[in-house]
Amino acid sequence: MKPAFTLALTVFFSSFFISSYAQRARSEATDDIKKNFFKVNLTAIALKNYSFQYERAFTKTVSVAVSYRTMPNTTLPFKGAIEDAIAEEGDQETIDAIRDLRMENFAITPEVRFYLGKKGWGRGFYIAPFYRYAEFKASNISFEYGDNPAIQNKIALSGKLTANTGGLAFGAQWALGKVVVLDWCILGPHYGGGKGDFSGASGRPLTVTEQQELRRELEDLDIPFSDKTVSVNASGATMKLDGPWAGVRAAISLGIRF
Repeated sequence: MKPAFTLALTVFFSSFFISSYAQRARSEATDDIKKNFFKVNLTAIALKNYSFQYERAFTKTVSVAVSYRTMPNTTLPFKGAIEDAIAEEGDQETIDAIRDLRMENFAITPEVRFYLGKKGWGRGFYIAPFYRYAEFKASNISFEYGDNPAIQNKIALSGKLTANTGGLAFGAQWALGKVVVLDWCILGPHYGGGKGDFSGASGRPLTVTEQQELRRELEDLDIPFSDKTVSVNASGATMKLDGPWAGVRAAISLGIRF
């Protein structure tokens, strides 16, 4: 099991047991309150992601939740719209790269929610510190290299990037009747580090000149804030990334309480 994934589970279950201890101190008058929530992130579907969250309220103001997100191996979201926008600029090389690209990802996000309103028990405005472990895989990342437009030299890289981040989410959750709930995660910035490892093999041995051209193409690739290490030989190329990683959570989720 990956160390980062183990850390995520440790954070979640530690919060679970701490909250369980606090639960024993509450009055038996709250036993009939529905404290469990299972939700589906509706906004993620548009991005070809499937995201689910389980939340458990332990006191009026504190709950613990864990989210799981996955994207099966697929093409770039909104690929058609992106291709149309690029087509206006006449950049056929970029269009071809987008058509070939395949990607997938998953993430697990444990969090502790603090509800600030009077209703509580999983209702009202909340703030939530969280940790996220994410993996992103990509294949057929196409690069063309060489100065001769009559000869098309191309190589496709594939690989994986992992990221560990922490952040703070702000949102609100409402009960729509006795069973249905609406959860709006308004904003959840997070920051941490990421590492990537990508490689591609050539269909034939590369000449010294081709190796130099390919190395120049990969080294000129603009990846902000990341340290990039490129290695090229007659068999192909590898590219390693190491640097900060940041993102923003936002979601509208619909679920049930029980």
